[in-house]
Amino acid sequence: MAVEPGWVSRCRRPRACSRAVPRVLVIDDDPALLRVLRISLSARDYDVVVASTGAQGISETALKSPDVVVLDLGLPDIDGVEVCRRIREWSQVPVIVLSADGTEDRKVEALDNGANDYITKPFGMSELLARIRVALRHRVDEAPSELQVGPLHLDLVHHETRMSGKIVELTNREFAFLAYLAQNAGRVCTHRMVLEAVWGPRYVRATRYLREYAYRLRRKLGDEDGRFIVTHPGIGYQLVAPEPPGQPADPGSGSA
Repeated sequence: MAVEPGWVSRCRRPRACSRAVPRVLVIDDDPALLRVLRISLSARDYDVVVASTGAQGISETALKSPDVVVLDLGLPDIDGVEVCRRIREWSQVPVIVLSADGTEDRKVEALDNGANDYITKPFGMSELLARIRVALRHRVDEAPSELQVGPLHLDLVHHETRMSGKIVELTNREFAFLAYLAQNAGRVCTHRMVLEAVWGPRYVRATRYLREYAYRLRRKLGDEDGRFIVTHPGIGYQLVAPEPPGQPADPGSGSA
């Protein structure tokens, strides 16, 4: 029997569609190009935010909630494809990639990692504006950047996990597994659902991974009795928030 979640919250960034003026974040390390794009886009009534490194771009995406991201692939600190991939882990903001590398493989790599569109440098302002308009028409509501499930707090932007306020060190795969359960808190997630979302379609039969990672997570979170990460034998897993203070705990959960 499914257990209803107790204390669950999702911290969302302000909805992009609530702004009268669309916000465009430009991530590029070329000062001249940043200056030109800021002037040109501002003149067309866009609210422009700029970042000159990948790390700054990721942070600005989380803090400023842009409606569109224009991302250069050749950044000094983090490859632009990796920046796109990290943003896509927790945000559905449209990403338009800019690059002097116009090879097909590079375009495919960017698109496979979450880019919505691709423009090769040099480009015309009219083309960029057209692609921004298309991206704005197809944007979707943002997912939460932080999740709170009982004593568990996940920062999806910085890959930070806290349990009862204390930092818990997780590997990238452990974090992805836990984040998927937290995004579906209270729902029984089948083995196939988790494997496809966290490991990919080729691993949908590799249930041994789930048993190993569930064990690791329980140990690190202090959930050895499996009352937080609940096993449904032969079916999957469920993240169950404890009842708020003063409410009796459900006795039916356990580990396997």
